[in-house]
Amino acid sequence: MKARTPQDERVLALVEPVADAMALEVVRVRVMSGKKTTVQIMAERADGGMDVEDCAKLSRAVSGVFEDADPVSGEYNLEVSSPGIDRPLTALPHFERWEGFEAKIELDRLVEGRKRFRGVLAGVDEDNVAIDLKGEEDTALIPFDWIADAKLVMTDALVEASLKARGDLGDQQDD
Repeated sequence: MKARTPQDERVLALVEPVADAMALEVVRVRVMSGKKTTVQIMAERADGGMDVEDCAKLSRAVSGVFEDADPVSGEYNLEVSSPGIDRPLTALPHFERWEGFEAKIELDRLVEGRKRFRGVLAGVDEDNVAIDLKGEEDTALIPFDWIADAKLVMTDALVEASLKARGDLGDQQDD
Protein backbone atom coordinates (compact mmCIF):
# COMPACT_ATOMS: atom_id res chain seq x y z
CA MET A 1 0.00 0.00 0.00
CA LYS A 2 1.11 3.53 -0.67
CA ALA A 3 3.66 4.64 1.89
CA ARG A 4 2.53 7.17 4.46
CA THR A 5 4.49 10.36 4.92
CA PRO A 6 6.56 10.71 8.10
CA GLN A 7 3.96 13.21 9.34
CA ASP A 8 1.13 10.73 8.63
CA GLU A 9 3.10 8.12 10.61
CA ARG A 10 3.53 10.50 13.60
CA VAL A 11 -0.19 11.27 13.63
CA LEU A 12 -1.12 7.59 13.25
CA ALA A 13 1.15 6.64 16.15
CA LEU A 14 -0.80 9.07 18.35
CA VAL A 15 -4.28 8.25 17.01
CA GLU A 16 -4.14 4.44 16.96
CA PRO A 17 -3.86 3.86 20.72
CA VAL A 18 -6.72 6.31 21.32
CA ALA A 19 -8.91 4.60 18.70
CA ASP A 20 -7.99 1.13 20.00
CA ALA A 21 -9.07 2.13 23.52
CA MET A 22 -12.43 3.15 22.03
CA ALA A 23 -12.73 -0.17 20.09
CA LEU A 24 -12.26 1.64 16.77
CA GLU A 25 -10.06 0.72 13.81
CA VAL A 26 -8.20 3.55 12.10
CA VAL A 27 -8.83 3.06 8.39
CA ARG A 28 -6.75 5.98 7.14
CA VAL A 29 -4.80 8.99 8.38
CA ARG A 30 -3.76 11.76 6.00
CA VAL A 31 -2.13 15.10 6.68
CA MET A 32 -2.91 17.38 3.74
CA SER A 33 -1.37 20.78 3.23
CA GLY A 34 -3.20 23.73 1.72
CA LYS A 35 -4.13 27.22 2.87
CA LYS A 36 -4.67 25.50 6.20
CA THR A 37 -3.36 22.00 6.96
CA THR A 38 -6.03 19.32 7.34
CA VAL A 39 -5.57 16.20 9.45
CA GLN A 40 -8.03 13.60 8.16
CA ILE A 41 -8.80 10.54 10.27
CA MET A 42 -11.14 7.79 9.05
CA ALA A 43 -12.16 5.15 11.57
CA GLU A 44 -14.86 2.57 12.18
CA ARG A 45 -16.17 0.11 14.74
CA ALA A 46 -15.58 -3.63 14.28
CA ASP A 47 -19.10 -3.94 12.83
CA GLY A 48 -18.19 -1.38 10.13
CA GLY A 49 -20.30 1.37 11.65
CA MET A 50 -19.21 4.84 12.71
CA ASP A 51 -21.89 7.34 13.68
CA VAL A 52 -21.66 11.04 14.44
CA GLU A 53 -21.29 10.39 18.17
CA ASP A 54 -18.35 8.02 17.55
CA CYS A 55 -16.70 10.69 15.38
CA ALA A 56 -17.23 13.36 18.03
CA LYS A 57 -15.82 11.16 20.82
CA LEU A 58 -12.74 10.25 18.79
CA SER A 59 -12.24 13.87 17.74
CA ARG A 60 -12.34 15.08 21.37
CA ALA A 61 -9.98 12.33 22.54
CA VAL A 62 -7.50 12.91 19.70
CA SER A 63 -7.60 16.69 20.20
CA GLY A 64 -6.47 16.21 23.80
CA VAL A 65 -3.56 14.03 22.72
CA PHE A 66 -2.61 16.47 19.95
CA GLU A 67 -2.55 19.36 22.46
CA ASP A 68 0.25 17.61 24.36
CA ALA A 69 2.16 16.04 21.46
CA ASP A 70 1.75 18.83 18.84
CA PRO A 71 2.30 16.49 15.82
CA VAL A 72 1.36 19.15 13.24
CA SER A 73 3.06 22.53 13.24
CA GLY A 74 0.86 25.62 12.96
CA GLU A 75 -2.90 25.74 12.70
CA TYR A 76 -4.80 22.82 11.24
CA ASN A 77 -8.32 21.46 10.80
CA LEU A 78 -9.07 18.06 12.33
CA GLU A 79 -11.55 15.96 10.33
CA VAL A 80 -12.77 12.72 11.87
CA SER A 81 -15.18 10.63 9.81
CA SER A 82 -16.34 7.19 8.86
CA PRO A 83 -14.77 5.73 5.73
CA GLY A 84 -18.14 6.01 3.98
CA ILE A 85 -19.86 3.52 1.70
CA ASP A 86 -17.31 3.82 -1.12
CA ARG A 87 -14.58 3.44 1.46
CA PRO A 88 -10.85 3.28 0.91
CA LEU A 89 -9.30 -0.16 1.24
CA THR A 90 -6.07 0.36 3.17
CA ALA A 91 -5.25 -3.02 4.73
CA LEU A 92 -5.13 -6.53 3.32
CA PRO A 93 -8.07 -7.76 5.50
CA HIS A 94 -10.29 -5.03 3.94
CA PHE A 95 -10.02 -6.77 0.57
CA GLU A 96 -11.17 -10.04 2.13
CA ARG A 97 -13.96 -8.39 4.13
CA TRP A 98 -15.37 -6.74 0.99
CA GLU A 99 -15.07 -9.80 -1.27
CA GLY A 100 -17.81 -9.85 -3.91
CA PHE A 101 -17.97 -6.06 -4.23
CA GLU A 102 -16.59 -3.91 -7.03
CA ALA A 103 -13.40 -1.94 -6.41
CA LYS A 104 -10.98 0.38 -8.18
CA ILE A 105 -7.29 -0.28 -7.61
CA GLU A 106 -4.42 1.97 -8.62
CA LEU A 107 -0.88 0.61 -8.60
CA ASP A 108 2.43 2.34 -7.99
CA ARG A 109 3.80 0.79 -11.21
CA LEU A 110 2.70 -0.24 -14.68
CA VAL A 111 1.45 -3.80 -15.10
CA GLU A 112 0.61 -4.93 -18.62
CA GLY A 113 0.75 -1.28 -19.71
CA ARG A 114 -1.62 0.12 -17.08
CA LYS A 115 -1.82 1.24 -13.46
CA ARG A 116 -5.59 1.28 -12.90
CA PHE A 117 -7.79 -1.77 -12.53
CA ARG A 118 -11.49 -2.21 -11.80
CA GLY A 119 -13.28 -5.42 -10.96
CA VAL A 120 -14.97 -7.55 -8.32
CA LEU A 121 -12.87 -8.39 -5.26
CA ALA A 122 -12.22 -12.13 -4.96
CA GLY A 123 -10.50 -12.17 -1.56
CA VAL A 124 -6.81 -12.48 -0.78
CA ASP A 125 -4.15 -15.09 -1.48
CA GLU A 126 -1.24 -14.71 0.93
CA ASP A 127 -0.02 -11.11 0.36
CA ASN A 128 -1.95 -10.68 -2.90
CA VAL A 129 -5.33 -9.13 -3.62
CA ALA A 130 -7.50 -11.31 -5.85
CA ILE A 131 -9.74 -9.44 -8.27
CA ASP A 132 -11.97 -10.54 -11.15
CA LEU A 133 -11.32 -7.94 -13.82
CA LYS A 134 -13.97 -7.04 -16.38
CA GLY A 135 -13.35 -8.82 -19.66
CA GLU A 136 -10.77 -11.22 -18.18
CA GLU A 137 -11.35 -14.95 -17.66
CA ASP A 138 -8.85 -15.54 -14.87
CA THR A 139 -8.74 -13.93 -11.45
CA ALA A 140 -5.84 -11.48 -11.25
CA LEU A 141 -3.52 -11.53 -8.24
CA ILE A 142 -2.07 -8.13 -7.37
CA PRO A 143 0.66 -7.86 -4.75
CA PHE A 144 -0.71 -5.74 -1.90
CA ASP A 145 2.60 -3.83 -1.74
CA TRP A 146 2.07 -2.59 -5.31
CA ILE A 147 -1.24 -0.90 -4.47
CA ALA A 148 -1.03 2.88 -4.22
CA ASP A 149 -4.76 3.47 -3.75
CA ALA A 150 -7.89 1.34 -3.60
CA LYS A 151 -11.53 1.96 -2.87
CA LEU A 152 -14.92 0.36 -3.23
CA VAL A 153 -17.10 1.47 -6.13
CA MET A 154 -20.56 2.80 -5.28
CA THR A 155 -22.99 0.22 -6.67
CA ASP A 156 -26.57 -0.73 -5.84
CA ALA A 157 -25.28 -3.95 -4.23
CA LEU A 158 -22.87 -1.99 -2.00
CA VAL A 159 -25.55 0.49 -0.94
CA GLU A 160 -27.97 -2.35 -0.19
CA ALA A 161 -25.35 -4.23 1.86
CA SER A 162 -24.52 -1.06 3.78
CA LEU A 163 -28.16 -0.35 4.57
CA LYS A 164 -28.75 -3.96 5.58
CA ALA A 165 -25.72 -3.89 7.90
CA ARG A 166 -27.03 -0.74 9.57
CA GLY A 167 -30.56 -2.17 9.78
CA ASP A 168 -31.96 0.66 7.62
CA LEU A 169 -33.32 -1.53 4.85
CA GLY A 170 -36.48 -2.26 6.78
CA ASP A 171 -39.30 -3.69 4.70
CA GLN A 172 -38.16 -2.15 1.40
CA GLN A 173 -38.52 -4.50 -1.50
CA ASP A 174 -37.69 -4.27 -5.20
CA ASP A 175 -40.65 -3.34 -7.35
